[in-house]
Amino acid sequence: MRKRFAIIGAGMSGMLAAIKLKQRGIEDFTIYEKAAGLGGTWRDNTYPGLSCDVPSHVYAYSFELKGDWTCRFSPGAEIQGYFEGVAAKYGLTKHFRFNSEIARAEYRDRRWHLSVQDGTTDTVDFVIAATGVLHHPAYPDIAGLKDFEGPCFHSARWDHSVALEGKRVGIVGTGSTGLQIVPAIVDSVAKVKLFQRTAQWVLPLANPAYSEDEKAMYLGSPERLRQSYDFWAQRFVDTFARAVVGDQNELQKIEDACRANLEENVPDLKLRRKLTPNYRAACKRLIMSDTFYPAMQKPNAELLTDGIGRIEAAGVRTKDGMLHELDVLVLATGFDGHAFVRPMEVVGEGGRRLADAWAVANEAYRSVAVPSFPNFFMLVGPNSPIGNFSVIMISELQIDYILQLVDLVCDGKCRAVAPNAAASARFNAALREAMKGTVWVSGCKSWYLDRNGNPALWPWSFDRFRAEMQKPDLEDFDLAA
Repeated sequence: MRKRFAIIGAGMSGMLAAIKLKQRGIEDFTIYEKAAGLGGTWRDNTYPGLSCDVPSHVYAYSFELKGDWTCRFSPGAEIQGYFEGVAAKYGLTKHFRFNSEIARAEYRDRRWHLSVQDGTTDTVDFVIAATGVLHHPAYPDIAGLKDFEGPCFHSARWDHSVALEGKRVGIVGTGSTGLQIVPAIVDSVAKVKLFQRTAQWVLPLANPAYSEDEKAMYLGSPERLRQSYDFWAQRFVDTFARAVVGDQNELQKIEDACRANLEENVPDLKLRRKLTPNYRAACKRLIMSDTFYPAMQKPNAELLTDGIGRIEAAGVRTKDGMLHELDVLVLATGFDGHAFVRPMEVVGEGGRRLADAWAVANEAYRSVAVPSFPNFFMLVGPNSPIGNFSVIMISELQIDYILQLVDLVCDGKCRAVAPNAAASARFNAALREAMKGTVWVSGCKSWYLDRNGNPALWPWSFDRFRAEMQKPDLEDFDLAA
C-alpha cells in the first residue's frame, strides 16, 4: 500500500527530505511551509553583511556541490539562490504548499491527521518535521521598547524601506548577526552604536573571493570540488568538533588564536578590555570575522557596555544615565533555539502530547524521534550537533537514518515505528552525563542552553554521531505489527 508523507518546513532540511523521498520513487508527499517561500533562515534573514560562517564548499548538499561560489563564506542571498536552484532542479515546486502553517498533528486510527491554520486538513502515514532551529526571533525584555519613535525591527525581519545612510543606528546584540551588521554599515551611517551585554571570542577567518580561474577549475573538475568539500568537512571535525567536547589541546589552540586576534588588532587597551570575554572560547558559538575589530575602531563606531536601562522615544538610555539618541534601532537579539516543532501541537499514541513529553526538557532518541510518536521524525531535533558545523552534513546523516526506519514500514515489516521509552531514557541519561565534559557548561550563558541550563547539543565526537547514524539499532524501537 502506498504511503503518504508530510514534510513540515521548506528550508534546507525539508528540501533534503523531499529529494531523498523522490530518489526512492516516492512522490506522494507535501512540503508544508508557514511562510510564503522556501529557504528557511536564508529566506528570513536579509540583513546587511549576512553570510554563512561555514565555508561555501561544505555548506551545500553533498550530492549537489556548487563550484562557482563567489567567496569562501557565501553571502546569504547567494545561499538562498542555491536552494531555489536546487528546488527547481529536483522538481520540488509542485510539492510546496506555502502560507500553510500546521497547527496540529494528531496520531489516531494508525495515521497522522494534520490541521492547517487555514482550516484545511490532510492525513498522512509519516511526518518529517524539518522545522529548523533558528527561526523564532527572540525579542529583548527591555523597558520602553515600544516607546522608540524611529524605525525599530529585529534583524531577521529587516525593513529594507528604511535607509540607513547618514543615520544614527543602534544595534542591540553582539552575536554573529550584530558582528556582521556593524562592518557592513559603518562606512555609510553617521554613527553606529553597538550595545554589548557579553563580549564574544572572534576568530580572524578571512573571506577571500574566488577568482574566475578558481571557479572555472571547480566547475570543470568535480573531483577537485569534492576534495575541497572533504577538506573543509574534515577540518571542522578535527578542530571545533573535538575542542568543544573535551579536547583541551584543540580548545587551547582556538582560544589562543582568538586572543591573539584581539591583542594584535585592537591596540586601544580600553576598547580591548571591553571586547575581552570572561569565559572559555567556544562556550558560545564562535564568531568568524576579520572585519569586526577594524570596524569597531572607526571614528563613527562606539561600543557601549554599561547596560541598557530603558528605551525612550529618542533612543537608548544606558544604566549610567546617558541617553544615546538614535534614528534607527536594530534588535540583533537572536532566536529561540529550543522551540523545535512548536507552536505546532503534536499528539501521539494514546493522546500523549509532545508538550507534556517535553514539559521538563526537550528530549529525543538520537535527536530524531520520540517514544509514543510513531512514524514521526525530526531533522535537526534536540541535541543535534549544530555548533559551528555545516548543518547540512548533520541533516544528511539524519535523513538517511530515518529513511531506514521508514523502509521497515514501506516494505511491510511493521506498521509503525518509534523508539521505546527505555532506550530513549538510556540515551538521554548518557547524554546528560557526557555533557559535563563539554565547554558549553564551563560558565557562560548562550542560546545553546535550555531553560534548565543544559546545552541542547551533541556531547560526543562527530565521528560517533556519524557512526550512530549509519544504521538503527532495532532493539531500541517498538515495531508495531
